[in-house]
Amino acid sequence: MADTLTTPIAALGRSLAEGKTTSRRLVEEALARIADANGEGGRAFTKVHAQGALLAAEASDRLRKQGVVPSPLAGLPVSIKDLFDIAGDVTTAGSKILRDRPAAAADAVAVARLRAAGAVVIGRSNMTEFAFSGIGINPHYGTPANPYDRAARRIPGGSSSGAAVSVSDGMAAFALGTDTGGSVRIPAALCGIAGFKPTTARVPREGAFPLSTTLDSVGPLAPTVACCATIFQVLAGEVPRPPAPAALSGMRLGVPKNQMLEDLDIEVSEAFQAALQRLSRRGARIVDVAVPEFDAAVKANLGGGISPPEAYAVHRRWVERERDFDPRVLERILRGASVSAADYIDLLANRAQLMKRFARSHYEVDALIMPTVPRIAPRIEELERNPESFRLANGGMLRNTNLINFLDGCALSLPIQPPRTAPVGLMVVGFAGEDERVFSAGLTLEATLAYQGPVLVDIR
Repeated sequence: MADTLTTPIAALGRSLAEGKTTSRRLVEEALARIADANGEGGRAFTKVHAQGALLAAEASDRLRKQGVVPSPLAGLPVSIKDLFDIAGDVTTAGSKILRDRPAAAADAVAVARLRAAGAVVIGRSNMTEFAFSGIGINPHYGTPANPYDRAARRIPGGSSSGAAVSVSDGMAAFALGTDTGGSVRIPAALCGIAGFKPTTARVPREGAFPLSTTLDSVGPLAPTVACCATIFQVLAGEVPRPPAPAALSGMRLGVPKNQMLEDLDIEVSEAFQAALQRLSRRGARIVDVAVPEFDAAVKANLGGGISPPEAYAVHRRWVERERDFDPRVLERILRGASVSAADYIDLLANRAQLMKRFARSHYEVDALIMPTVPRIAPRIEELERNPESFRLANGGMLRNTNLINFLDGCALSLPIQPPRTAPVGLMVVGFAGEDERVFSAGLTLEATLAYQGPVLVDIR
């Protein structure tokens, strides 16, 4: 089967426009991959909308013949993270606890915008229960394996685990995820695709089951940076327009001088250093920068951060009477029970001050760059078996990404590893509201680093 669905969105759109493929064919291919008993579909999805997707694809094909193409996403299959409301579905957020809730009466805003743009919902993607870890393990619905070294069954990253695998394995053209501390960027980095965490206010969160009402953001996972830019514009309620790549010559790329570069796996260190050297040779200016807000954010979160008390507020009605929690998730939720109101209010006030200081006016850089995560994907079995290994791995996965959420920056992860090696992500970070600037820089960095990612097939 050709790897059609790992083709970038723009190329798929051209093939649809030229009659070289149809939405029906794309959906059939996605469904075949999901149903493959030797693949990860049974673990990547909690529910598949096979019949609805085929009907929507046929409707898209009919509209296209009539000249009605609402956006570049028209006719393309998308996976939806299981915490978004889909009309007629029960939103379980990767849990057993919510399975008996009433079905959603309406789509979440993000899902509704994707449908209005013509995207075809293929199903609900698996996730860490209640989105509360960067690993991606789910004891209720299974854990989809990373596309790299699949025989070893490595973690996909979380919490948008099924979202990333659905894209890497061609089960969807792109995916809708959420990012509270790295839940889009971590699985994107570990699975060798692109992922974007926007400035929080840019994409509405209505209809998404919350982890942290302060930190949650909604973002895409897709084969390339340009794909993520198109999807983001739709999610933000804007007319999709291809962003202009930034000029590389003279671009100032700041590398933070703090813990983000410490204790890296050798594969991550080598890929990051090789990327810096290549960018420098092509004319970029790589500058070391102190980012005191990063250091202050680390200190502010030593008590556990904002997510535990906000998650406990959501889940306290269940934690005492339910027995079906993933214990790794329950442990993190229960940390919030001991946070005092005064400490929580102080933490929010501290964050507000740091957000004001984390601004372009204080930095002479076009973007900040660093490894998305310090590790390559470890094996699932070890983390399932050993709680302490899980805690250490989870902290490592979230270490770099969660600081951006705390400061409400925007950030893109793009793959930078050499071919046929463990996926490594480069995180391109901008200040609040600089989403378009990050995409412009990301397009240039992606083209310059010339990573050869998922097999890209020209459909002819």
